[in-house]
Amino acid sequence: MESAERPDLAQGIAVSQVPEGGIIQGQAGGEDVILARSGDEFFAVGASCPHYGGPLAKGLLVRDELRCPLHHACFSLRTGEPLRAPAFDPIPCWRVERVGNRVFVREKRATPTRKPVEIATTRRKPPASVVIVGGGAAGLAAAEMLRREGYDGAVTMISADDSAPCDRPNLSKEFLAGTAPEEWIPLRSPGFYTDHRITLLLNSRVSSLDVDKRRIQLEDGKSYEFDALLLATGADPVRLLVPGAADSQLLYLRTFADSRALVQRAASAQQVVIAGASFIALEVAASLRERGLSVHIVAPEQQPLERVLGPEIGRFLRGLHESHGVVFHLGETVARLDGRQVTLSGGERLDADFLVVGVGVRPALALAEQAGLKIDRGVLVNEYLETSVSGIFAAGDIARWPDAHSGERLRIEHWVVAERQGQIAARNILGFQERFDAVPFFWTRQFGVAVKYVGHAERWDTVEIDGTLESQNCAVTYRFREQRLAVATISRDLENLEVEVAMEASLRQ
Repeated sequence: MESAERPDLAQGIAVSQVPEGGIIQGQAGGEDVILARSGDEFFAVGASCPHYGGPLAKGLLVRDELRCPLHHACFSLRTGEPLRAPAFDPIPCWRVERVGNRVFVREKRATPTRKPVEIATTRRKPPASVVIVGGGAAGLAAAEMLRREGYDGAVTMISADDSAPCDRPNLSKEFLAGTAPEEWIPLRSPGFYTDHRITLLLNSRVSSLDVDKRRIQLEDGKSYEFDALLLATGADPVRLLVPGAADSQLLYLRTFADSRALVQRAASAQQVVIAGASFIALEVAASLRERGLSVHIVAPEQQPLERVLGPEIGRFLRGLHESHGVVFHLGETVARLDGRQVTLSGGERLDADFLVVGVGVRPALALAEQAGLKIDRGVLVNEYLETSVSGIFAAGDIARWPDAHSGERLRIEHWVVAERQGQIAARNILGFQERFDAVPFFWTRQFGVAVKYVGHAERWDTVEIDGTLESQNCAVTYRFREQRLAVATISRDLENLEVEVAMEASLRQ
């Protein structure tokens, strides 16, 4: 957009130029600002989402909230506060004044501070201490929300990883492709944990949980007592047994260290075989192709991601990869590995410098099982994300919650879902009694094409495609018994947001 098209909002703009529900991008004091109108109210906020720089002028205005078109972060237009992940930082706000038939953007406002949680309206006394087991999306989101809400007690995060919480979706995308520097990957700087008095223990594994004594024991012998506990142990990659393969020849991608190892191996490699056609597998394939490697995908499915997105999108993604030189061997599995030679179940042989395994993950339930929490294909939680033991919550990949949209219990391995659950769990630890009813959302990006998916359909009997996959501009709707369960879009970010809002509204009817 040319600067001439961005008015100086400090000089004022006619009210008629900002329609109800409209957004105008301009400038104020040399900064990019958007002016939004909701009814008779006008709001001025920063133009970029702090998560990935998404253009908020192309977002969706919902009353006094603004949603980012990239990854559905949500902000308060009144305060700039990030209301929902994946954004954790606020957007700046400016004071707006209406004079007659013109609206003026005045001075930038200071970031508001929260009152201590002790004087907030809650339904339980805040705990003296909170322990979070897990250093992923849900764990960090919970710790950050506890402090944002004004909680002043001890917060301890215990992580088995050797790195602080990182931007895991990036590990298989830009970082692996070589287009994102390493400093982008940590979700927070080391100073964040110090400044917010969050004790972060890395390379630390919990060996046992005593729910009666409210104590966890670490493998190194240390123990920690808690008043409230959040289990956010995530999931572990499914390990593949490949006859003849040495451990050093099988690479997985879950942690920052895993992605670094892939980058290092790719630097001297020419050809790689990927076992599996999962999201991670396809994203790794795209990233390694962008590094110039020859890539072969071996998977038992007839189309990649057919079970999750259906055969239509599966065929489209397969064609996208093939157009970039990826070779598929579908209906096949890896039978054995001899040196650099990979033998497939059908007898075909491929050369590979190493093998990447991306056949899915399993929730890390061992600790919850040992503690006697109720388990059913995940840790069972109620609508407040509390487990069968009072004061112990679960969030992220391990949590199986009653979904208000489908009427079924769900356990979903989505990054944004995990972050939002961590935020809600934190608020409920503090006694807010807030139901988790967010509409699930995830995205994948391969070879520059982003597929965004809102809702959740474990099964469907109808698929409707508006537009065409070939044009990379469409919306794919999944229905079961005429009920819309999910929508996947390509190049229709605003429509994806509108579906999310409509699904939320259906709960209030």
